[in-house]
Amino acid sequence: MAYGHGGFGGGMNMNALMQQAKKMQEQMMKAQEELENAEIVGKAGGEMVTVVMNGKKEIKSIKLDKSAVDPDDVEMLEDLIIVAIKDASEKADAIAKDKMGPMGGLM
Repeated sequence: MAYGHGGFGGGMNMNALMQQAKKMQEQMMKAQEELENAEIVGKAGGEMVTVVMNGKKEIKSIKLDKSAVDPDDVEMLEDLIIVAIKDASEKADAIAKDKMGPMGGLM
């Protein structure tokens, strides 16, 4: 019993399928490059703590306002840093979801 072209029922064009896969791969690579080059800013305590990361969640810098540095309250500064990183991370997730779209689950 014959199944059509190349064993794919319904006569699916293998060449078209390969072209589509190649196009998706190129789009994913472009999106990943854009994420790597993105600059995402997370803030806490107004602008007492600012974290800059890329879309791949690699932290590029952390800036601290002098008012955030209180030797008697180091825990507050630690908390602000965590909040700023979380803020930037959530923004990075949103950007990645937007850029990667349905391909995001493939990474």
